[in-house]
Amino acid sequence: MENSATFNPLFGTTHSPVNAHFSKNASDFVVRENPLYEFSRSGEHLVVEIQKKDLTTSDALGILSRQTGAKMRDFGYAGLKDKEGMTTQFISFPAKFEQALSNFSHEKLKILSTTRHNNKIRIGHLKSNHFFIRLKKVMPSEATKLKEALKNIGNNGYPNYFGYQRFGKFGDNARSGEEILNAGLSGNKSMMRKFNPKLRDFMISAFQSELFNKWLSKRVEMSHFAGEFSVKELENIYKIDKAKATQIKSQKQFFRLIPGEVLGHYPFGKVFLCEDLDAEVAKFVARDRTSMGLITGGKAYESVGFAKTIEDEIFGEAYKFGKFMNGSRRFAWAWLENLEYKYNEEVAQFTMSFTLQKGSYATVVLREILHREIFDE
Repeated sequence: MENSATFNPLFGTTHSPVNAHFSKNASDFVVRENPLYEFSRSGEHLVVEIQKKDLTTSDALGILSRQTGAKMRDFGYAGLKDKEGMTTQFISFPAKFEQALSNFSHEKLKILSTTRHNNKIRIGHLKSNHFFIRLKKVMPSEATKLKEALKNIGNNGYPNYFGYQRFGKFGDNARSGEEILNAGLSGNKSMMRKFNPKLRDFMISAFQSELFNKWLSKRVEMSHFAGEFSVKELENIYKIDKAKATQIKSQKQFFRLIPGEVLGHYPFGKVFLCEDLDAEVAKFVARDRTSMGLITGGKAYESVGFAKTIEDEIFGEAYKFGKFMNGSRRFAWAWLENLEYKYNEEVAQFTMSFTLQKGSYATVVLREILHREIFDE
């Protein structure tokens, strides 16, 4: 199993696993980046829209660097794209190198379009990603399950876990990140120098990501329990009073909000505390805001009350590393946009497409749809 050492969080859905074959190749997994803003069409930066397969973003930049003479630090991009599949994204670099692309040709990298812009593209300058996924060997009975799962997730949303990509082939990135943080805490400089700064930061982010997944899995568990157990049972399970248990139990949507947690305007906007629970639940159901899970570290917006108690159970041991990590908040619950799907019984193939906000993983959504670990095959 590719991610066997990684914590596998709870599913938000309850349907049985779907039997379908998924291969993350250029024909069956396609990603198209949607930029955060329109490019100005003028300026000193050239913006190229590239299409790549079997290449990481870094691989693609290396190819463009060798072709143009631009240095790696000259390139700008909104986010990293996977090596597997067919991916399209926007890259910027100084326009003075444009002429060097006139005869560009590469079997795994194409330039789809070029334009100009005033500024270098920066990490995060990304609105969303659009995904196309093809599943094979899908029998009619499994196609019916897929349709029902997609309707459910399309209506109710999904837990926005970090995907397996964060945790490494053997699922040990988070453990390495924790070791680095412990070394920093104990003053072990040799251990801190074992990794280059970028790799060190990535390992630490994997540690933060695993804690986020554990916390979100706990919240998904609470949401399942709220639908299955009585108010009295919820009081006993979570050691809360009747009023809080009733607030959680009485909500009609699957993912329950809790007073004192951090919320954020969806899909963009400021974070704030959940104070008027009834009002915020109504806006959550309208997809106007969502729960914001903790990326533990310094300067993260803090929750209060019962919400803080839940966070402390998961993140408490990591608070000591606060000075080594930048804290933030991340959507805990998110929704699909532009969802479409189709079943071709003749070739036993099921295709789907949808748009996800930046930072969300299509493999996480597919795991939820198939209701199993997708790389166990």
